[in-house]
Amino acid sequence: MKKQTIIVTGAASGIGKGIAKYFLDRGDNVVINSLTPDALKSAYNEFGAGDNLAMFAGDVSKKQTGEELVKIALEKFGSVDVLVNNAGIFDSKPFLEVDEAYLDKFLTTNLKGTYFTTQSVIPQMLKQQDGVVINIGTPLVNHGLGGWPASAPVSSKGAIHALTIQLAAEFGKQNIRINTIAPGVIRTPMHGDKADQSAGLHLVNRVGEIDDVAEMVYTVAKSSFITGSIINVDGGKGAGHNL
Repeated sequence: MKKQTIIVTGAASGIGKGIAKYFLDRGDNVVINSLTPDALKSAYNEFGAGDNLAMFAGDVSKKQTGEELVKIALEKFGSVDVLVNNAGIFDSKPFLEVDEAYLDKFLTTNLKGTYFTTQSVIPQMLKQQDGVVINIGTPLVNHGLGGWPASAPVSSKGAIHALTIQLAAEFGKQNIRINTIAPGVIRTPMHGDKADQSAGLHLVNRVGEIDDVAEMVYTVAKSSFITGSIINVDGGKGAGHNL
């Protein structure tokens, strides 16, 4: 497989950090991003600060952040082959308690972040006539949980799923593939030591590991014939759950 240049947003911790490491360990060039400079620098150093790694701290909901990530990738590595729109937030609040500020928080980070960072990479991918965008969604878009109200973040992720399909249609003829990976509950610092309490939400009766997601992201990134797909990496969560 050819060496690629990968941009990963939200890469200072959790799934994003695991995705970045997965590509680095297999010889690709990676540009990592986070909103938090100190956490990003820590991940950069932990990864070895090598020649195949670059970083930029910034808010992905601002298009200039995406433009800067593209600039760094081109200056250091000469191409932008894959964008992984991992940066995102998730939380639970009853529908009737959601106000405009709370809803805007998810639309800004999740939807606008994915939208405008993708808008920043597409021009270079058009020049290359090749590229892959991989968004991070959720199986909850099609599998509601009545006991865990999350209408605000799920709405923003639903928009990402729809955006994936539309952009795949708009840019397919230019050999640009757009897909979404939808993870189940993954063991990350966000869940602390409580992740395993969600095992029963998955048909395999366990939570996922970060590499379960990273492996699929890598597979999709290297494929030339997967586009417009929403791929659940969720232990069957989207299909059902154990009582």
